Formats: sequence, structure tokens, C-alpha cells
Amino acid sequence: MTASITSESTSDILQISDSLRKVEIGNTAPYEFIDTASVLSGVLDILHGLPTVPPSIFIDLEGENLSRHGTISILQIHVLPLKRTYLIDLYTLDETAFSVTGARGQTLKQILESSKIPKVIFDVRNDSDALYKHFNIRLAGMQDLQLMEVATRSFGRKHVNGLAKCIERDASLSAAERQRWKDCKETGIRLFAPERGGSYKVFNHRPMSKEILQYCVQDVHFMPRLWAYYNGKMTPQWHQRAEIESKERVKLSQSPSYVSHGPHKALAPRGWLYL
Repeated sequence: MTASITSESTSDILQISDSLRKVEIGNTAPYEFIDTASVLSGVLDILHGLPTVPPSIFIDLEGENLSRHGTISILQIHVLPLKRTYLIDLYTLDETAFSVTGARGQTLKQILESSKIPKVIFDVRNDSDALYKHFNIRLAGMQDLQLMEVATRSFGRKHVNGLAKCIERDASLSAAERQRWKDCKETGIRLFAPERGGSYKVFNHRPMSKEILQYCVQDVHFMPRLWAYYNGKMTPQWHQRAEIESKERVKLSQSPSYVSHGPHKALAPRGWLYL
């Protein structure tokens, strides 16, 4: 939402959105696991100067109790023009991940904090909470897909939806993609969900298992489709509302009073129900 939508660009954006919805995802989404400063430096060069419309950077995080009270293990960065996902190993790199520079002197911290570089995420709140607490990262330029989905509705804006529901319903999955996505998600949940006999500590096991790596990749890989679908349905007024609320979510997540878990997280922004 950092880039305003003008009447001159509407036609181009709709064409881009339509092409994104038609992109097919193969059996194995390409990804790279980044656990050294030298390789990360090269990734930062790749992230420099990417197109901003549509956004080129889609991000997600995984960790144990992802919040200020837990840990961050992996930062997933999907680069749309390359159709490739970079898994940044924060468990290993720690603060180095945000201080290492590319050839142009740009750091990952600067990218994440730049309001001029749009970055798409699904429900920014706990991700922002964790990044701010553990690494003093103040996210900016965030476009929250969860809010964008609510903004496309003509009624029933009381609650937000989860990412899995949005992907299954709105990502235009083929039958084969849907089955692969479900299988990958089910395998991952069995490995990390305590109620299924797993443990979130699997995100900190090195080397990471192939199943967990694929789990980390799958959701962020479908985010461009969701962005294209929701962006194509949103009015300028709802773009503005979602932009404002995305900033409010980041601001709230950095406050001392922020509560990372609870039924309140399922509520859409106050006031949206009656718009």
C-alpha cells in the first residue's frame, strides 16, 4: 500500500494481476537456504532495485512461539520476478543477518524498514512483534494480505481469515497444486504442532529436514497470487484503509501492551464492519 494507485496505472495493474493469477507452480518451488553472511550479501544485491508494482518482495517468518516471548528461526523472502524463495537462517546468523551489507551497502534491516520498498505479508502483527523485540527492526512499507482480504468483502467484515483458508479459497489452485499444498502442510504440522505430537523446535534443528524446508516455502510462494486477486478487487478507498491499518498493526505490535495471542486476534479492524 505504500505505492498509491492512480487512474493511469489501474489498467496496467489489472493486467499484471491477471497474469499473476495464471502463474503455475511446479512440483518443487525453487528456494535457497541462506546461512552464511557471504551468501546473504549476494541475496541483498538481488533485492536491490526490484520493481515495486506489483510488489516484488513477499515475506513470512517461522519460529517457536513467534512473538516477543518466543524465537525467530527462519525469515522467508519470496522474490516475485525470480519466482524464487530465500530462507534466511536467523537461528544461525542472528544479528549478523541484519548488519551484513550487499555490494551497494544495503542491509536487510534497511530493506525491511524502508517505506519506499513495498513488502507483502500475511498478518504482520506477530512477525513485527518478534522482529522489533529481538532485532530492533521497525517494519515499514508493509502490505498486509489479511487486511486486503477483508477489504474485498461487501459484507461480513467482523472477523479476519487465516492464511490457509485464503490460499485454499482464493489462490486459484489447480487440483494437483491443492493436493501438494495440503500434503506439505499436513506433514509440516505433524512435525511441529505439539497437539499432533510435534515440536516447534524442529525449526531450530540443523540441518533442517526437507519437509520443514518445503513447509517454510509453500505459503509464501502462493502469496503473490493472493495479492493479485485481492488487489484486483479493492477500491482506492479500501486500499487507503488497508494501508492505514497495516501501519497501525505495526505500531501496535511494537507497544508494551501488545498481546500476541488470544481471541482478539480474530477480529477485523474496529469500524470496518459498518463501512
